[in-house]
Amino acid sequence: MNEPQTTETKLAEIALANATPESGIAHEVVYDLKDVSVSYGGVTAVGGVTLGVREKEVTALIGPSGCGKTTILRSLNRMNDLIPSCKVHGELLFHGDEVNSPSVDAVELRRRIGMVFQKPNPFPKSIYDNIAFALRIHGMKDDLDGRVERALQQAALWDEVKSRLKKTALGLSGGQQQRLCIARAIAVEPDVILMDEPASALDPVSTARIEDLMHDLKNEYTIVIVTHNMQQAARIADMTAFFSVETVSDESDHRQGVLVEYDQTSKIFTNPADKRTEDYVTGRFG
Repeated sequence: MNEPQTTETKLAEIALANATPESGIAHEVVYDLKDVSVSYGGVTAVGGVTLGVREKEVTALIGPSGCGKTTILRSLNRMNDLIPSCKVHGELLFHGDEVNSPSVDAVELRRRIGMVFQKPNPFPKSIYDNIAFALRIHGMKDDLDGRVERALQQAALWDEVKSRLKKTALGLSGGQQQRLCIARAIAVEPDVILMDEPASALDPVSTARIEDLMHDLKNEYTIVIVTHNMQQAARIADMTAFFSVETVSDESDHRQGVLVEYDQTSKIFTNPADKRTEDYVTGRFG
């Protein structure tokens, strides 16, 4: 009789089955983080993060709660600017330019770097106006109907909503609302899409639709996703960063997030270099 599969074996098989073969094509590094730390009120929340995010790949950030995954994600398009006590240290380059430079227009930066949140957040407007509103704000008013249709097509939602574009978006299911939010993000033609646990509030069928959509979208966009679902990371990500929490031995003995390991997803789940990563992905920790 066959031995039951362990969680470790299942994750390894998923990661290997979904591994993208090396094409020999050099992917441009879209984000280059060098010793990046983020602090709130002078207390470091996550420190010493060094990694490169390559274009047209899915990069997953995994790890236990409180390890700084979302903090790093929000730093990539300066959403942490909205928190007065937050400071970002180190080099955080986007296409070679420092994200936090005073000369960078944060509004334009966020147009180029879309964001999809954990909970679907459609505007209380029609399906059409959810997309058109973002386009109008950024002055992209030419061929508005065509732009709205293309965004909904890319988000695999057009066929489901094309007959009710003038109806409220709040009448859509949770999965449809999340795909609408993705359509809203990509309508303004970003380079990157950031996703903060985009399927955690969805049922398994809707989650599968979002994952399939990410596979398709990475042909045109760079995607960075925070997820607590390791099977999801194994299924969709080309690269995976594992974060953990450590106690810093200073006067306050506070705990902060650290980047433990960053590598190809198949390697993270089959042959991690750090025992802390192995303990986490096998369920012995976290």
